This record gives sequence, structure tokens and C-alpha cells, in this order.
Amino acid sequence: MAMFFNIFSLKNLLVLSLALNVSLVLRVLYEKDFEVNNGRSVDNQKDALTTTDSVLSEARATQRARPSMPSSSSTVDGDGGDTIINLDHGDPTMYERFWQQTGDKSTIVIPGWQSMSYFSDAGSLCWFLEPEFAKEIIRLHKTVGNAVTEDRYIVVGTGSTQLYQAVLYALSHQDAVEPRSVVSAAPYYSSYPLITDCLKSGLYKWAGDARSFNKEGPFIELVTSPNNPDGYVRQSVVNKSGGILVHDLAYYWPQYTPIASAANHDIMLFTVSKSTGHAGMRIGWALVKDVEVAKKMVKFVELNTIGVSKDSQLRAAKVLQVVIHSCQYPTSLGSLFDFAAHLMEERWKLLRAAVRQSGLFTLPEFSPGSCSFLNRSFAPQPAFAWLKCQEPMEDCEGFLRSNNIITRSGKHFGVSPQYVRISMLDRDENFHIFVERLSTIHLRQSVQVEETDGGVE
Repeated sequence: MAMFFNIFSLKNLLVLSLALNVSLVLRVLYEKDFEVNNGRSVDNQKDALTTTDSVLSEARATQRARPSMPSSSSTVDGDGGDTIINLDHGDPTMYERFWQQTGDKSTIVIPGWQSMSYFSDAGSLCWFLEPEFAKEIIRLHKTVGNAVTEDRYIVVGTGSTQLYQAVLYALSHQDAVEPRSVVSAAPYYSSYPLITDCLKSGLYKWAGDARSFNKEGPFIELVTSPNNPDGYVRQSVVNKSGGILVHDLAYYWPQYTPIASAANHDIMLFTVSKSTGHAGMRIGWALVKDVEVAKKMVKFVELNTIGVSKDSQLRAAKVLQVVIHSCQYPTSLGSLFDFAAHLMEERWKLLRAAVRQSGLFTLPEFSPGSCSFLNRSFAPQPAFAWLKCQEPMEDCEGFLRSNNIITRSGKHFGVSPQYVRISMLDRDENFHIFVERLSTIHLRQSVQVEETDGGVE
């Protein structure tokens, strides 16, 4: 019996010892993995965020990473100053709340047999344009009153970026001696130079700031109104013959600026991403007056992608139907434009208050205008804030990055790096953290300086 007890005890001790060793090994492995994932990965993330030319790097910059920060920041910032707020790109996620509250009104079901052909309307100039989507585009512009659609051809594209490339192709001559110059007044949309020159085409090339352009010969002037990044209403600035105007009206909607009249230009570009918030659909459209230009734009899209996704067009048509219905029969949320205009007004008030409290920055000032759609007068409330750091700060992007606020430097828009562009379209939580941190940056800096001085003593 004693021998059995001793053997039993020894076996139990061996099992217990083995369990403890396994537990210890697992603990070491867990802690090592935790250290890698929560230490080194944050460093890798910060390195990735420095690559401003890469959209993929920007998208991977998580907005909830928590890198180590000086302990002083937690005394002046509600979130401890640790959260990285990435406001570099204009991802319109603020619209999610509206579409969540509309329920299944914008839901569509596409059977497996539907939309299988390349062709949407073989007899139409833009043969890949879904008739239902074209109808809703016309209804939307008539409802809002922001663009003339009569005597215009509609060309659909995979976002306004493809349409911009299609326009450059359509307005250039295949047998030209040299590339046609493409210009826009600074600060201009930062992607214009990149998109224009990405293929190093012999048909056209980026020629910089329209205000300083003095080269002889044909040219294309891009007029973005309201302007991205500074939000001002724009007109053509090149005072010479031989030019063709392209109006990018992605932000000419009542949530961003008063609708003074229906835009009536030869070539007008629009996009679903900034009108309804559905950036992921990758759908845009152009209203084109000249049939030959429209045909060449269609040809470019045909050569580039053999048309545009029918599924995206059908979904976009449904979304526009809901938007129009919300304008005609407002709910407790009002129309989409009521919702977004109220939210933009609220955000701009918060941002201006934060800028005043900080005392380190300035913002553009806008004059109020009468809006025919909202039936009231208000100042523009752009989708982006064009923030300027006060002297002696020369690198505003770098300064804000040191406070875990990711923005886009003015140097990408053809102006001084004292400026940065900041998206106003992020989710509520991120935006509120941003304005809180911005308002306390001067306190954060003073606390850090005091601690540094104390350490020297």
C-alpha cells in the first residue's frame, strides 16, 4: 500500500511538473508574441504612414493603434493622445449613420443571371451606361438644381478619376507634335499631377499652377469648384486662347456649399463618393456637351476597362432613388443633404472653436451665400479643412504627425508645407478626438517643455 502510494505520488508529481513546464513555455511564447504585435507592429505602422504617396499605406494606417507617448500627453488629452487619427484621405464614413438609419430602403438584390452582358444599351452613345442610373442622375440634378442636364451626354466611369483620364484622352490630339499642357490653379487637387503623368503619355502632361502658366499652344485647365483642398468657389484663371476647361464639381452639393445656380459648363465631372458617401461603389459620371468629346471619353473607358460595373450602377441608381425620395418626403432625419449639411455645420463650428483655443493655426474664412436648395443662407462648409500652421512652424504636417494626427502637406497641392489638408468626413468618434486634441496642442507642448526643463535641472 505504501509502495502504491509512493508510485502514485511520483506520477502525480511528474504530471504536475510537466503541466507547469508547458504552462511556462506557453506564457513565454504568448508574451513574446504580444510584444511583437503590440510593440514592433506599431513602429512598422508609423513607418508606413510616412509614405504619403501610397494610398495603400494610408489605408492600412489603423485609426486605433496606440503607440507609446510621453506621459505628459495623458494629462491634457481625453484619449491620452495615443490614438492615431488619420485624416489624410477623404474617406466619407460620416455618411454611414444616415444610411444605417434608412434601413433596407437602399438594399437591392441582383439575381445571378442579371447583368451578364457587356452591353447595357447597345444603341446608346455610352453603351455601358445603365438606363436606370442615367435616369436617376438627371432626376437628382433637377431635384438639387446644381447642374444643367439638358442637351448633355452622360458618360459613366469608375469614379471621377477614370473620367478625368478619359477627358484628357478625349481632348488631346493623337498626331500632336508635343503633349498638351494640363494646368490648375494652386492649391490644386494633389492627385492631378500624379494621375496626369502616371503613364508618361505623349498626349498630355502636367504643367503646374494655372496662375503662372504662360506657355503658347493648346492647354487644358482644370477648374475644381468648390476647390479641393481649400473649399473656395473657383473660376478659370488662365487668360489666353487655346484652352479647354474641365469643371470638376465633385463638391458642388448643398452639404458643402450654397447652390447658387445650375452649373452650365461644357464638361462637368461628378462622383457618388462625395454626393452620397458611397466611395466604395467607384462610380462617377460626366455631363458632356460636345458629342465628339463624349464619344472619345466612351472609347477611353472601353479601352481601359471595357465599360463600368453594372452591379455598381444598379446599386448607385437605387441609392440615388432613396436620396431623391428623402428630398421629396423628408423623414425625421430630413433629406440626405439636410443631414449632411447639419453635420458639416456642426463640425466646422467645433473645428473653428478648437483652432481659436489652440492659437497655433488659421483657417479660411468664407462669405455666406443663398442656397436655392436648402432655402437659406450659409457660409461654405467644405469637405476638407485647409489648415495653416502659424510661424515659426514651417512643416505643419510633421508637427501634427508628432501629435498623432495624420494630414496631407500643402507641398502636394503646389503650395507651402505650412498648410495641410484635413478631411472633415471621418466618423464622429475620430473627428471629436481630433478637435479635442487640436484644441489642447498648445497645452501639450507647454507640458512637455516644462517636463524637459525639469529634467535638465
